[in-house]
Amino acid sequence: MISRAVALLLLIYAVGFVLFAVTLGKAAAADSPSTDAAIVLTGGPGRIEHSIDVLRDHKAKRVLVAGADPSVTKADIARRIKGSNKLVKCCVDLGSESVDTRSNAEEAGRWLANRHFSSVRLITSDWHMRRARYEFHKVLGDKYRIVPDAVRSDPRFLTLFGEYNKYVLRRLAVWADI
Repeated sequence: MISRAVALLLLIYAVGFVLFAVTLGKAAAADSPSTDAAIVLTGGPGRIEHSIDVLRDHKAKRVLVAGADPSVTKADIARRIKGSNKLVKCCVDLGSESVDTRSNAEEAGRWLANRHFSSVRLITSDWHMRRARYEFHKVLGDKYRIVPDAVRSDPRFLTLFGEYNKYVLRRLAVWADI
C-alpha cells in the first residue's frame, strides 16, 4: 500500500514537471493593455533589455529593476543598452533591497504603493514566470492588475528542474503555512 502511494506521488510529480516544462510563461500579446509600471526581475539575459523596449513602446510609464546589485548604476544600464540613455535616466529605478523572488515582490509592492500605481507588467524569463507570478500574487493580492510578460529563453533541463522544485516547495510551504 505504501509503495503504491509513493509511486502515485512520483507519477504526479513527474507529470507536473512535464506540464511545467511545456507550459512556460509567454510574452505579453502585442495588443495587451499598457500598465503604469513594469517590474523586471534581474538574473536572466534579455530581461532588462525587454523592459527598455516596453518603455519605448509606451507599454509602461516607469520601470523598477528589482534585485539590482547595489554597485550597478543607471549609467551602467545605459552603456549596456545602446540608445537607452534618455529612457533610463527618466524612467528607470534601481531596487537593490531584494535578494530572491519573494523579496522582489515585497520590494515591488512598496515601490508600487509609493508611486500610487495600479497596474504592473511583470518581466522575467519564461521558465521563472510561474513562480514569479505566484510570489507577486501572494504579496500584492488583487490590489494591482498584473500583466505577465515573459522573456523567451532556451532553458537547460537542470534550470527547469531546479525551478520546478522551487515552485513546488514554495507552494507546499505556503500550503503548510511555514
